[in-house]
Amino acid sequence: MTLRCTNPPAPRPAGPGADEAVRSPAPPSVRSPGGALAFPLQAPPAPGTAVAIAPRLLWLRMPLPFVLDHINLWLLQDADGAFTLVDCGYGDEATRALWKRHFETTLTAPIRRILVTHCHPDHVGNAAWLSSRFGAPVSMTSAEFLTAHALVAASGAYAPDAMVDLFRRHGIGPLQAEALGHGGNRYARGVPDLPATFDRLIDGDLCTAGGAAWRIVEGHGHSPEHASLHSAERGVLVSGDMLLPRITTNVSVYAVEPEADPLGRFLDSLDVLQRMPDDTLVLPSHGLPFRGIATRIAQLRAHHDARLAELEAALRASASPASAAELVPVLFRRELDGHQLFFAMGETIAHLNFLWHRAAIERRVGAGGSVRFAATAR
Repeated sequence: MTLRCTNPPAPRPAGPGADEAVRSPAPPSVRSPGGALAFPLQAPPAPGTAVAIAPRLLWLRMPLPFVLDHINLWLLQDADGAFTLVDCGYGDEATRALWKRHFETTLTAPIRRILVTHCHPDHVGNAAWLSSRFGAPVSMTSAEFLTAHALVAASGAYAPDAMVDLFRRHGIGPLQAEALGHGGNRYARGVPDLPATFDRLIDGDLCTAGGAAWRIVEGHGHSPEHASLHSAERGVLVSGDMLLPRITTNVSVYAVEPEADPLGRFLDSLDVLQRMPDDTLVLPSHGLPFRGIATRIAQLRAHHDARLAELEAALRASASPASAAELVPVLFRRELDGHQLFFAMGETIAHLNFLWHRAAIERRVGAGGSVRFAATAR
């Protein structure tokens, strides 16, 4: 059966227990003990191989040319053998070489549908290439599809120079700005091509794949309209980058929305995920599959609360307003390379904007558009 997505007029409630009657309970051995995360598998698939993680669901892992050196991909197999692929890997030769091995081994039948959780290169990088090979349509949310095309084209405020200008207004120096500007369109290097058309996913859509129904769960903050997949009957959540077991999801401000509050949107999105049963098997894009949604979300909230408190304290201790660049070391206490600085700046601005939107700190725009932050008067 092909993957079909429909937008039902009356979605089932998402609160605790709403889907308990059709869920398959997790074995006691893999429940989250004492609030800790539980990892049913202790090692990822070897390069070029696949592991069965649930009925009709295969786990693949592909390399990334960054400090974060891998991404998990998922194959859902229908009764006739054909596959639905969730995410595609970074669009480089190393990943495509592994895909060619999977063509000969793992893929005992063709890929019928490609579902992309969001627009980042490690997720959409090979979508057009795989779609062309198998004649498989690509499904994404509209904002992710359009954002991917804007980033490849470097259109308007999606251009790399726009990000350098944003960071310059937030305090990076000339040498840092020059180094970031020399990187060119890094996004396009990981996404050599994009599909020209797509099947649109909308929050609440029900999709059938791998012998189960999956509900699209939209999330925000990490990307515009990130699509996770939740199967209540299987007790499985393909979380993409919205919920990771060991690292925090990057939440950044971008030039196209310089005054946005992505951290607030991200934390609101966690509310939806937190209502899922705690023994749901979470399949993240990075790290190992795990159980313990409530525990992990509590950890993430505590992490961001601590970072926000540290920024407020730093501003109270400062004799003058501070820029985001000056405050990066408050959140990132290590040496950063250019790639890491890009994300660190975006995330620092996101935390500062969160506090500003809640009137916890002041945001001051000076000559030339320079932005600095200050503690509010007590």
